[in-house]
Amino acid sequence: EVQLVESGGGLVQPGGSLRLSCQASGFDFSIFNMDWVRQVPGMGLEWVSRISHDSTTRTYATPVKGRFTVSRDNLKNQLYLQLDGLKTEDTATYYCATARAGRAVGAERGQGTQVTVSS
Repeated sequence: EVQLVESGGGLVQPGGSLRLSCQASGFDFSIFNMDWVRQVPGMGLEWVSRISHDSTTRTYATPVKGRFTVSRDNLKNQLYLQLDGLKTEDTATYYCATARAGRAVGAERGQGTQVTVSS
């Protein structure tokens, strides 16, 4: 059974930083591309970033490009998202998710971690 557990969210002022973590278990993490997605209440899921299974390819949504950095440690089955230069519009629940071919983005995700950017 796939399990994804996010952590690291919190309240931060604009311009601040956070590092999100995702502990994966129940599947062979090292062969899966992984996504970060986020959601604001009442809105749909927004794709944020993707990292390939071997970390050679990393892609970002335009709103976060240059501010967020995705990484992973396949030995620890962990996925990370470094959030720098946070803006109020980054406030959302952040989820890590598997990126399986043929499945909707974010279909297989954890319970999420809340990021609130406010002064």
